[in-house]
Amino acid sequence: MERDQNKLERAKERLEELKGFYWHLASYIGVNSFISISTIIGRMNNGADFLEVLDFGTFAVWIFWGIGLFFHGMKVFSYNPIFSKEWEKRQIQKYMEQDKREAEKFGRHGR
Repeated sequence: MERDQNKLERAKERLEELKGFYWHLASYIGVNSFISISTIIGRMNNGADFLEVLDFGTFAVWIFWGIGLFFHGMKVFSYNPIFSKEWEKRQIQKYMEQDKREAEKFGRHGR
């Protein structure tokens, strides 16, 4: 029964993480759309043509906030190409072997 409770708690945590990501995504789209449209309209009202409006400054927030959103998504969807499950298994095996060697070495000197 306690095991089922732990599974339920983990599922609820996972759901909250997912909801948080989707709220982050919705905020990203809404806020950045508003900023970009306001910037474009404001610059065009000041006499800039359409190509002058499309500079780095217009889309900088999209880019930098997008980087943060990307990493948030990687965390939520458990995608980590650097520290994958296979990498974790190899590291655990390596440390277990090191501990075993240390224990054997200590055991020999203790005789």
